Amino acid sequence: MNTDDYKDVNKKTWNNKVAIHVASDFYNVSDFLKGKNSIPEIDLALLGDIKGKTILHLQCHFGQDTLSLARLGAKCTGIDLSDKAIEKAQEFNEKLGLDCKFICCDIYDTPKYIDEKFDIVYTSYGTIGWFPDLDKWAKVITHFLKPGGKFIMADFHPVLWMFDDDFKEIFYNYFNVEQITEEESGTYAEKGAAISNHTITWNHPTSELLNALLNNGLVLNCFNEFDYSPYNCFNQTEEFELNKFRIKHLKNKIPMVYSLSATKK
Repeated sequence: MNTDDYKDVNKKTWNNKVAIHVASDFYNVSDFLKGKNSIPEIDLALLGDIKGKTILHLQCHFGQDTLSLARLGAKCTGIDLSDKAIEKAQEFNEKLGLDCKFICCDIYDTPKYIDEKFDIVYTSYGTIGWFPDLDKWAKVITHFLKPGGKFIMADFHPVLWMFDDDFKEIFYNYFNVEQITEEESGTYAEKGAAISNHTITWNHPTSELLNALLNNGLVLNCFNEFDYSPYNCFNQTEEFELNKFRIKHLKNKIPMVYSLSATKK
């Protein structure tokens, strides 16, 4: 596979998802445009008071969370591989009268597009699986942080990616042993959507993630694990508390989300 093939494949898939996601109940754009903040409490707990802070949001999709951060007083720049997503983010930014910047680029290439340092680099939910090389990813994060700046991340726990779609059996390797190429229909935001998704991803164990950050000039402040997801984006789920979802037959027996904070030396 050519080095950039996975980017082209995944970009096409994410471009196909944008219109469906914007129209979905999952993203609830109508309430968002009326003022609802889309950032989960897990993330907000680590972000803290961001008023006046500069934030680089990696993998911002169509900008909902980036714009929510701006509403909380931050000056935000969002990047994403999907040009369709960035177009929609720019449209919402203008509609809401906010001053976010949105740039379409691959994360590895971001230093070619932005000449600025940030107080916070932020990324969340469904992120690192799209990259083959976490060391290269972590170098980008360090590059954009001011000295003393913080990297804030929340994502789905790697244990989840071991299971088949219905969480009946262990299907994938926990460790990063191979590229995962899949063809699926629908999307997490609209499972019955009439689209086909060709994706190329990688599983990354927790040790690989943490070592990539530690080896690239970041000091870990905290690493948290949660037995629920703030998003109802998996099969076989139940909402046991408001906006808290678990795999029904697994209850609270597996971790579903982690969050972390790390500071640039």
